[in-house]
Amino acid sequence: MELRIFTEPQQGASYDDLLAVARRAEETGFGAFFRSDHYLMMGAVSGEPGPTDAWTTLAGLARDTRSIRLGTLMTAATFRLPGPLAITVAQVDQMSGGRVELGIGTGWYDAEHSAYGIPFPGLGERFDRLAEQLAVITGLWRTPRGETFDFAGRHYQVSDSPALPKPVQRPHPPILLGGRGVKRTPQLAARYADEFNLPFVSVDESVAQFERVRAACKEVSRDPAELTLSNALVLCCGRDDAEVARRAAAIGREPDELRENGLAGTPAEIVDKIGQYAEIGSQRIYLQVLDLSDLDHLDLVATEVMRQL
Repeated sequence: MELRIFTEPQQGASYDDLLAVARRAEETGFGAFFRSDHYLMMGAVSGEPGPTDAWTTLAGLARDTRSIRLGTLMTAATFRLPGPLAITVAQVDQMSGGRVELGIGTGWYDAEHSAYGIPFPGLGERFDRLAEQLAVITGLWRTPRGETFDFAGRHYQVSDSPALPKPVQRPHPPILLGGRGVKRTPQLAARYADEFNLPFVSVDESVAQFERVRAACKEVSRDPAELTLSNALVLCCGRDDAEVARRAAAIGREPDELRENGLAGTPAEIVDKIGQYAEIGSQRIYLQVLDLSDLDHLDLVATEVMRQL
């Protein structure tokens, strides 16, 4: 089981805040630093100092870190055109020496689209666009040097593209897809994903969705074992109940609720719950860290949880 750090900068964070967390995660041995791709705070009206762009952030971290892997959970397909996104991710992969992963989804938060003038079509069209984006991005990355790439879709058309630049990782950086959709989500994962992630769901819900993804892989003659399975859960770890309560209060949550719906409690409790996810086939846990000023939180998990895994 690998543990990764997952942040939500739209809730209020500067680049320097994110860099501090990424560097501490790197120093303490976490497998990756991921961030959300959102432009609007949820649950409040301020969000100071304002949003940071996911791929601008990752470009900076590519140069300001040395070994930790970097990625998005999840880049919104509504935010970017597929060709420019392929260029951006490939460039950041080069800047990092081959440490980038692309998590991508349909986009879902309509308020951030209206707040920043981004078109937000209906869910069916968003899935259609995501499917075409995946075809274009992977097609550009996989096209051999010296050849060109073409794509004729309903929403995106590519003609005579030199398909450059190429990412360092070949055939391309790992692609993450995820979510609870029961039909198209597993189908897209089976066709395009290197990893399938489920955010904020129980063990039982994970069992059902992981099985749908495995079945979708078999339908396209893909070995389900090729696909990494993972979960994302809110983190709230403390040496004792008082520390758990303090960290829960800092993010506006209740300890009992977090124990039920997240990854909360003492290190022993968290190790036990991680074990339950491991038993159903989950291979990575993304620890959603919401208080980015509490770097001791990462230290505690690294010393008291990670070593037991």
